Amino acid sequence: MPATALEGIIAYPVTPFSRTDGSPDLGRLAELIDRLIASGCHAIAPLGSTGESAYLDDREWFDVTEAAVSAVAGRVPAVVGIADLTTRSAVRRARYAEHVGADVVMVLPLSYWKLDEREITRHYEEVAGAIGIPLMVYNNPATAGVDLPPELLHRLVDRVENITMVKESSGDIQRMHRLAQLSDGALPFYNGSNPLALEAFAAGAAGWCTAAPCVVPELTLELYRAVRSGDLDAARQVFYRQLPVLQFLLGGGLPTTVKAGLALRGLDVGEPRHPLLPLDEERTKQLAGLLAEAGADR
Repeated sequence: MPATALEGIIAYPVTPFSRTDGSPDLGRLAELIDRLIASGCHAIAPLGSTGESAYLDDREWFDVTEAAVSAVAGRVPAVVGIADLTTRSAVRRARYAEHVGADVVMVLPLSYWKLDEREITRHYEEVAGAIGIPLMVYNNPATAGVDLPPELLHRLVDRVENITMVKESSGDIQRMHRLAQLSDGALPFYNGSNPLALEAFAAGAAGWCTAAPCVVPELTLELYRAVRSGDLDAARQVFYRQLPVLQFLLGGGLPTTVKAGLALRGLDVGEPRHPLLPLDEERTKQLAGLLAEAGADR
């Protein structure tokens, strides 16, 4: 299995939609990815929750995957998000992501019926066994309806060869400490909870998986550089500058708020797909004010 170095700021692009017919705007997606890479982001992760993957049909999902990986063009790692109710569909999408050149797949288990540990393990074993690239296990109980405790995450990494990393988005910093304990610090884990960015890096997170660079790339990259240089005072200062923006983005639903933020920063990526609605005028003004206060409105 090829090794993939994954660390730093892993940026989540939105999926732009055409204002004419509502289809994915692949040209505008490529433009956004270029902006994220130019800003210094260390990896690009299309088709997560921010990318509205749940609202794409099969053909759209395949088109966006291919377009995103093509736009990344090997400049940084491409991490394709996969979230499906069925193992069969997850396998199909993982194979396609590998086929078009993804470096990593990030797999989130979805649940209609409550899944037990045996079923979760089998799901990941089948997806991982169908591909030859690394797999990142993604825990996000708020959106997936499945909670993967640290002990299970560690067992999956220990048991399956190409499951090599974990994204933890429960919002509980103690889970990151537990992952570090269980693996003696050897397991690469990634923070997916924006308000925990500073604490997660302090706990040993290898990276921060976030849509924030779409809106405040300067601040997310500055935080990472401060952490890596060991300048805790600078890290705290830049984190608290961006924290109100991070809280706003998360609290308003990422596709909606990030698309509004991108428009404020000069890139029109269309509206989120229904049933999601665009940010209203009052809250758009609020976001503009937060960006100005953070010094990220230029």
